[in-house]
Amino acid sequence: MKIQIHTRNSDLAEDFREIVEEKLNSLERFSVLIERIEVEVLHENNPRQGKQSHRVIITSHGAGPLLRAEAAEFNDVAAFDDAIKTIELQIRKIHEKSKEHNRETLKDKKVI
Repeated sequence: MKIQIHTRNSDLAEDFREIVEEKLNSLERFSVLIERIEVEVLHENNPRQGKQSHRVIITSHGAGPLLRAEAAEFNDVAAFDDAIKTIELQIRKIHEKSKEHNRETLKDKKVI
């Protein structure tokens, strides 16, 4: 999975890229095909938007499903945490749908 991080009107914290890569790579455990994920970080300069001044938008691209999440919080990491929770729920639903729930038991099988 390729991870791209874009910023607008803001500078990223030193460890933000590491946090993003760690959390997005942990989503591979669901075995859902995702080729590329874009993380866009926006900063609102309006001082009245203090509690929601940082917005993070996560979008997936490629042959797999289209996933998109958006969150706004007081800093980049908190907004990313909210957005990644939404993406994880979406991936979890896709993973659950793709599972095969075969309900056959030993009682149902006929022995010859």
